[in-house]
Amino acid sequence: MVFNSLEYAAFLPVVVVAYWRLGARARLWILLVASYVFYASWDVRFLSLIVVSTVVDFTVARRLGATDDERLRKALLAVSLAVNLGILGFFKYFGFFVDSAEDLLSGLGLDTTGPTLDIVLPVGISFYTFQTISYTFDVFRRRIGPTDDLLLFGVYVAFFPQLVAGPIERARHLLPQLSELRAPPSRHDLAASLHLILLGLFKKVVIADGLAPHVNDAFASSGTAGWIALLVGAYGFSLQIYGDFSGYTDIARGSARLVGIDLMDNFRQPHLSRNIQEFWRRWHISLSTWLRDYLYVPLGGNRGGRVLTYRNLMITMLLGGLWHGAAWTFVVWGGLHGILLGFNRARGRGVDEAEPLRAAHLPGVLLTWHVVAATFVIFRASSMSEAGDVLGGIVTLRSGDVPADAVAALAVLGGLMVLIDLAQRLTGDELVLLRLPTVPQGLAYGLAATGLVVFSGGTPVPFIYFQF
Repeated sequence: MVFNSLEYAAFLPVVVVAYWRLGARARLWILLVASYVFYASWDVRFLSLIVVSTVVDFTVARRLGATDDERLRKALLAVSLAVNLGILGFFKYFGFFVDSAEDLLSGLGLDTTGPTLDIVLPVGISFYTFQTISYTFDVFRRRIGPTDDLLLFGVYVAFFPQLVAGPIERARHLLPQLSELRAPPSRHDLAASLHLILLGLFKKVVIADGLAPHVNDAFASSGTAGWIALLVGAYGFSLQIYGDFSGYTDIARGSARLVGIDLMDNFRQPHLSRNIQEFWRRWHISLSTWLRDYLYVPLGGNRGGRVLTYRNLMITMLLGGLWHGAAWTFVVWGGLHGILLGFNRARGRGVDEAEPLRAAHLPGVLLTWHVVAATFVIFRASSMSEAGDVLGGIVTLRSGDVPADAVAALAVLGGLMVLIDLAQRLTGDELVLLRLPTVPQGLAYGLAATGLVVFSGGTPVPFIYFQF
């Protein structure tokens, strides 16, 4: 298992202090060693996969930069894709396709008994694989030049704050920052870093982990629970996964700022989106832009007419769903979002993200949030049957006990999440709390710290996106 919160809290200051006491080259070494130690704390065996991806793409990119032979360049790109997607496909999807084939053959009455292969999914493999692939693609397209520094590239691939759950960084954004000799953080930078870390911990430990038991109870009793309990589970998971994932991103960004690195923002209050298109511009931004730039656009994007545009959109979202995990629930979830995005495009319902959020937008925000929450039921369910039980129980208003504690938790914790997002969205400032006067700021931080103490005593809940 990757460091838990307490171990990470002890690990990070040691790295930061050592980092700022060293020269430029030594700083890269401390980041690389720290990143490898961080990853090896989960399972040292899978560190070799990161090394393989690093060496292959570093070598391929240098060869790409040294030749103008298009046939050779395409062959080199194919090597990178074959190695990276081959590793990802084996560890993440081999079992899924074998099981699907067995189910198909069993349905045809054929015997499928045989040896099984128990494959462990390396944590974060989807994130660092997409990150290193984007580098090779950008060099192939001549959008960036290849680096000749293996150490620098190794840190780019394995940078520990965002290694296991993103954001999926682009080389043109991260490599220049890693290569610069930066001054120690100012007082403001230090305050911003600690603020992001505390905010991320609050979202994760208090909001996401506080909702997790009630969500688990609802889905565990999906066939018998009453509609209110199931509704709490559906709403609760939509907030849980957001608090969990955006909380990790905040911690990663805050940790990176302590060593002078500015990671991209991966979330911008997605549950305040006015339609599904805006949601995907605000949710898991590093993945949605990756899918746009390296899948949707190469497929043709919106350049081939309406039918081809919808086809490209659907392929992109289906594969985006499959990226999340080897299960048909993820494929269906991606497909539904492809349909929703296509419907939104057909209606011409674009949105200006720079337009301030107003009261008149409330119906669109509520509708979008409910649609997203409904699709997240399929994302969370262990099977389509379980998803059907949850959604069916809600739609039919199935009778059952009302879990007062779960309803109260959803109201309080959900209200806190909405309050955080509204404050950031209406001010356009993710550090809005730092701008408050001393007394209310102190009260807010004190309450956040108290919440962390109160909610951190239970059973640890792993970050949801570690499984992807």
